[in-house]
Amino acid sequence: MAEEGQITIIGKDAKIKGELSFENSAKILGGFEGKITAKGEVIIGETANCRATVEAGTVIVDGPIEGDIIARDRVQLTPKAKVKGDIIAASLSVGEGASFVGHCKVGPDAVKLSDELSTELELKSSRASRAAAANGTPNANNGASWLAGTRAE
Repeated sequence: MAEEGQITIIGKDAKIKGELSFENSAKILGGFEGKITAKGEVIIGETANCRATVEAGTVIVDGPIEGDIIARDRVQLTPKAKVKGDIIAASLSVGEGASFVGHCKVGPDAVKLSDELSTELELKSSRASRAAAANGTPNANNGASWLAGTRAE
C-alpha cells in the first residue's frame, strides 16, 4: 500500500519511454516519452524533457512539456513553463513568463465534458475499425488524426 504524501522522482539522468502510472505523486526531472497517469500531483521539472500526455489530479509545470495535460483539479504553469499541447483542467494558473501554445478548456465541467467526448470518440473509432475489418479496408479513416483524441503533428 502506498504511503500518503509519497513522491516518485524520475531523475535528471533517466530516459524513459512508455506508460507510467502512480498511485500518489510524481516529479519528472529527466526525459520521458509516452503517457503519465497519477491520482495525485505530477510535477514537470525545469530539467525535464517531456513528450507525453499527463493525466493527474494536479499538474505543475516548471519546465518543457510537449503533450496534452488533463487535470481533475488544477494546472499550474510557473514562469519557467513551456507547454506545447492542449490543457483541460478544473482550474488553471499561469505565471508571468510562462509559454503555452495550444488549446485550453478550463472550468468545473471541462474535465467531465472531456471524458464524455473521449468515450464518444473511442466508440466511433471502434465502430470505424470494425467496419473497416468487415469491408476489408485497411485504413477506414484515411489517416484522420481526430479519432480517439489524437492530433496530427
